[in-house]
Amino acid sequence: MGVKLYKEPKLKNPDLIVGWPGIGNIGIIAVDTVREQIQAEEFGEIEAHDFFYPKRVIIKSDILENLEFPSSKFYYKRLGQKDLIIFVGEEQPTNGERMYAEGRKAYQMANLVLDVAERFGCQRVYTSGAAVTLAHHTLKPRVWAVPNKAELMDELKRYENTVLMSEIEGRGGQGSITGLNGLLLGVAKKRGLAGVCLMGEIPDYLSGAPFPYPRASKSVLEVMGSILGIRIDLTRLDNMDARVGEIIESLYEQLPKEIRERLEQRK
Repeated sequence: MGVKLYKEPKLKNPDLIVGWPGIGNIGIIAVDTVREQIQAEEFGEIEAHDFFYPKRVIIKSDILENLEFPSSKFYYKRLGQKDLIIFVGEEQPTNGERMYAEGRKAYQMANLVLDVAERFGCQRVYTSGAAVTLAHHTLKPRVWAVPNKAELMDELKRYENTVLMSEIEGRGGQGSITGLNGLLLGVAKKRGLAGVCLMGEIPDYLSGAPFPYPRASKSVLEVMGSILGIRIDLTRLDNMDARVGEIIESLYEQLPKEIRERLEQRK
């Protein structure tokens, strides 16, 4: 079990951006969009066989050729003043009972990701996910930010459409982050690494939907682009958002009238 690196890129003051599947796939869509648009180059992976069951068996000419596991890959891009390392995991390691990472394997994976971050001198770690809230799907999702160091709070408040989770009304300054997005920030703090989780709002009535929620991914990308100083083309996500929006509206109209009336009050 461990990390396999194909090359040792020379990077300058890199930040690490991490994405895994989750509610609405908000975080992984945002992170993978950054990876695609900056044309980041793959340079390593976490060996999967100790973390996951095979997702399929590959057979060719009637002979079992290989087992295919969920991938957990590292990418890099030199951007000038601040380079980027991107980690994209197709799945979070679980104990088989829950959807999101927990337990020994999750802790091991978080440490392996941060081993690579420290090896290349990363300055800051970013994770991304979903913030389930009493919002309405026609509203622009806000981005909830959770830093692992107090000195980051004032910086995060400056970004448009961003609010600290601790300042959300009715939460009493408390909150939690499910799975590896939160665990990674905690482990990073133990190692002395600054970290931030950016979470796009998703209405509670869509949190269990079997389709993505790109509207929130767009909000996360706007903030992420501002933080990192990179321009992100949202055209593909705009198209995805339009298609998903049609599905949501169709389902919304099928809700009982009294439920729709209560949800409309959220506007």
